[in-house]
Amino acid sequence: MQKPQDNPLRKGPLSGITVLDFSRVLAGPYCTMVLADLGARVIKVEKLGTGDDTRAFGPFVQQESAYFMCFNRGKESIALDLKSPRDRELLEKMLSQADVLVENFRPGVMDRLGYGAERLARTHPHLVYASISGFGHTGPYSDLPGYDMVVQAMGGIMSLTGWPDAAPARVGTSFGDLSAALFAAVGIVSSLYKRTHDAQGMRVDIGMLDCQAALMETALARFDVEGIVPTRTGDSHPSLAPFETFAAKDGRFVIAAGNDQLFMLMADALGTPMLALDARFLSNDLRCRNRPEMVAAIEAVTSTQLSAHWIDRLNEAGVPCAPINTIDELFDHPQLLARNMIVQVQGTSPQVVRTAGNPIKLSAFADIEAGTPLRAPGLDEHREKILAELMSATGDYSPAKSPSTAAARVLHTASNEVL
Repeated sequence: MQKPQDNPLRKGPLSGITVLDFSRVLAGPYCTMVLADLGARVIKVEKLGTGDDTRAFGPFVQQESAYFMCFNRGKESIALDLKSPRDRELLEKMLSQADVLVENFRPGVMDRLGYGAERLARTHPHLVYASISGFGHTGPYSDLPGYDMVVQAMGGIMSLTGWPDAAPARVGTSFGDLSAALFAAVGIVSSLYKRTHDAQGMRVDIGMLDCQAALMETALARFDVEGIVPTRTGDSHPSLAPFETFAAKDGRFVIAAGNDQLFMLMADALGTPMLALDARFLSNDLRCRNRPEMVAAIEAVTSTQLSAHWIDRLNEAGVPCAPINTIDELFDHPQLLARNMIVQVQGTSPQVVRTAGNPIKLSAFADIEAGTPLRAPGLDEHREKILAELMSATGDYSPAKSPSTAAARVLHTASNEVL
């Protein structure tokens, strides 16, 4: 097993960009994980003593959080007490050399700490300052706390998820956090591009509720046109048919024949070519209107054989289809393995954890090596390294000037702010 060590900075399009990551839990760390995967240097600025909240989230590998490892791979860590003048001096020097700051506190927290966007725009105008919060920094809801479940409910996605005769359902992953993280990454990269023209940073203000609304696909437009409130449709697409699961002899599988040509190919592959000539199913609109009859006609055939039989036949015919894989089956999926989408992460112990890799494949840059564990930092692991770099760069700051971690923890007892 490879011995834990600092990952050398991977070359990528963001190589040379330094990100100060004040965020914690999921939305911010996922955003900065994407930036790190693209080559940026990401330095986590963590709370003394405990660090990112997710260091205490299970499951654990030799007392280290696998949750934390997954979203903080390839980053560095420094723990700071912003009530300490020495740590504040250190942070000012870090800000001078950083390109991006990412935070996901409630609006007002960074201002109270003295590191709000307006102040840093004056003192560090080169900085791209990205904030992720439940509702953004403007509007009547801006001061409210916004968690993933809250914005899934408020943003409408829960009203569309589940079965018509059942209660609304949460999406199976943290859709609110993850969508906000990706929109934030797009905003940061766009701001960095703009900075190449005028050397000026800018504010990126991401509200999780905004992101949920942006991902409602056509639900808003459908209501505006039809005057009917979209609701839960189970596993089927409201505007395409067949685009859902069907029963086979051993369970259910997906057929996504979303146009008339694919429906004809599907009918041939199922051995029922006359199905494509049925007057009820001649167009996608008719198939949507007559969905129960269409499903019954298809399942009369598919239920006679195993799902693998039909998937093979449909794939041969060029009809989109899929098994419904469980999570354990993803680890051995040949397509994911071929594209380095299963990678290893590692904390300070030798044991590794497998997780999803970087889906952004760029022809000019090497992909993450699937067999090389990506390090997630121990709390405050890189303090001395960062201090040495600052001393080398400025010539007026030395590790001796900074309190030890133990002393800094004592200073932290007077602090009420959560970082």
